[in-house]
Amino acid sequence: MTLPYRALICDLRSDQVLDVLPLHGVTFDDWIGKTGSLNATIPIPNRGLAARVRAAIEPARTVVWIERGGEVWWGGIVWTSNVSTDARGFLSMAIQAGGFDSYLDHRLLHDTFTAQGVDQFDIVRDLIRYVQEAPGGDIGLECDQHLCGILRDRTFSRYDLPTIRDLIQQLASLDSGFEWRVAAYRDSASGRRVKRVQMGFPVIRSGAVETVLDYPGPVLAYTWPVDGTRRANTWTSRGATTNANQVEASVPLMSSDLVADADLAAGWPRLDGSSDYPTVGTPYILAAHARADWNAARQPRVIPEITVALDRTPLSPALLGSTIRLRIRDLWHSLDERFRIVGLSVSPPERGRPETAKLFLEVP
Repeated sequence: MTLPYRALICDLRSDQVLDVLPLHGVTFDDWIGKTGSLNATIPIPNRGLAARVRAAIEPARTVVWIERGGEVWWGGIVWTSNVSTDARGFLSMAIQAGGFDSYLDHRLLHDTFTAQGVDQFDIVRDLIRYVQEAPGGDIGLECDQHLCGILRDRTFSRYDLPTIRDLIQQLASLDSGFEWRVAAYRDSASGRRVKRVQMGFPVIRSGAVETVLDYPGPVLAYTWPVDGTRRANTWTSRGATTNANQVEASVPLMSSDLVADADLAAGWPRLDGSSDYPTVGTPYILAAHARADWNAARQPRVIPEITVALDRTPLSPALLGSTIRLRIRDLWHSLDERFRIVGLSVSPPERGRPETAKLFLEVP
């Protein structure tokens, strides 16, 4: 059975409902490790609806919540809108929205931040608190309260004017880092809509019951990309310029070269890689970034994608981070393995289009 969808349009700071509007051509996705997005079109067939849309949609101030059967499946901030007409004179507004973590791309660190021997999850919470304690900055983000046990020393300079999201992402991508996302859902006890900063070490795990998906079956199609262009077995990272002598040439801090000798001995060609951290001026922090990047480049993540019929299997965005058992039988695969869901893209049903979800998987 296909459950009904609806779009709630709300004020970002107060979460007050402004309107419930029809959306066409909706697609939305949610991820671990990157910002989710929504694309949709609001049809405007008459002056009455035009007035409602004009009053409700204000990019950078408006939130859209997508509900499916009364449950919140996605929430985020409308960042762009585009009113247009087609050749027959039909008026519509196209909107694009980003998940709530996209707000952190629009907040800068204006004060030097220092942490000594602080759990990396607490550093994230302190940065979120900094965001929301500024006048006009509280958008209702809530945080997990558990610790991960990895202590960090950090100094973020206000002179660099970094975005808060970049600071969190750099912390998360260190060796012994973590995963994070902003989960949007409805609290089962109070019924309120929640924006929760969810963190997991070393990864986010969810879901107690394993879902089994078969191709052929509920899995309608799949893709299995392998990308060698991002592979590297040697690595060097560059940091901040450390030379304060204006007479001499400025040079950046450099990490030690990391070389996977075992890969070269096994017959792999030498593949060089590098990364830049222009605000990192501490050697051991730069070394941690370099090692994390090197480990990721030696075995780039393969992210298979499967398309699932939602009316044939119980799935929801709450399963991000959970494990599924995928069974594929065709000319290429004889597969029966477990994968973790790291991304989900939903296409609600419309005329001529079934309700489907694309699941993006992490190879174990």
